[in-house]
Amino acid sequence: MGVGVAAEVWIRLGCFLGVLLLMLLWEWRRPKRHNKIKRSQRWRSNLSLVVVNTLALRILIPAGAVGAALWSADNNFGLLRQTDWPVWVIGIIGLILLDIAIYWQHRLFHMIPLLWRIHRVHHADPEFDTTTGLRFHPLEILLSMLIKIGVVLAFGIPLWAVITFEVVLNATSLFTHGNVALPRPWEAPVRALIVTQEMHRIHHSQRKEETNSNYGFNLSVWDRVFRSYTRESKDGSDGIRIGLKQYQDVTETTGLKGMLTIPFRDPKTD
Repeated sequence: MGVGVAAEVWIRLGCFLGVLLLMLLWEWRRPKRHNKIKRSQRWRSNLSLVVVNTLALRILIPAGAVGAALWSADNNFGLLRQTDWPVWVIGIIGLILLDIAIYWQHRLFHMIPLLWRIHRVHHADPEFDTTTGLRFHPLEILLSMLIKIGVVLAFGIPLWAVITFEVVLNATSLFTHGNVALPRPWEAPVRALIVTQEMHRIHHSQRKEETNSNYGFNLSVWDRVFRSYTRESKDGSDGIRIGLKQYQDVTETTGLKGMLTIPFRDPKTD
């Protein structure tokens, strides 16, 4: 188990740093919006959350979904492993199931008040760039990992599919939150398959009905299938007001301490 977990760490780290650098370069050369808050003021805290979340996962759930996949394989555990289907078919089905699970996880974090308190940390970011894709409270990261472990064990998803999904999830989170825009002719065909920046930026609108839509992180089809798709913002692509109306204090929304304590404050006073 140790070899699989170690390999997953290095694979994820290499892909994460590669995609992050590419997105930061893209934002620097062709930004979609000119942010009002200095990048250094937000990036320091958003990136610090990555360190906190990584430590929390490695201490509390060190094996993670990869460990669950290895255990499932060793014990022939999970619904898909009870079939005689080829491994590649099981893996593809596993990837789709994990993507659906993350869609519904995201949607439930908006629907259930207790979970929304945790998820508000992500939406309280007053700007929208690739580091927003890293801005999640440690409790959300831990709960998400438990959900992925449950799905992996329930269906017996193979190791290669789990590692692929983790890499893709990290990459798409950075991609979809980028302060960039695809060339206009590319937007519609790309959005037909995967979530684009234009599609996900709507999800970060201050309009509640827009925030409660476009939940997908990777495949865009689930928002259409489950009727949560918003094609355009009422304020237009360039006019979307980012963040949450309750969080206008820059110190509160961009400081690490403020972000970590958001779930524990009475929402009536936010």
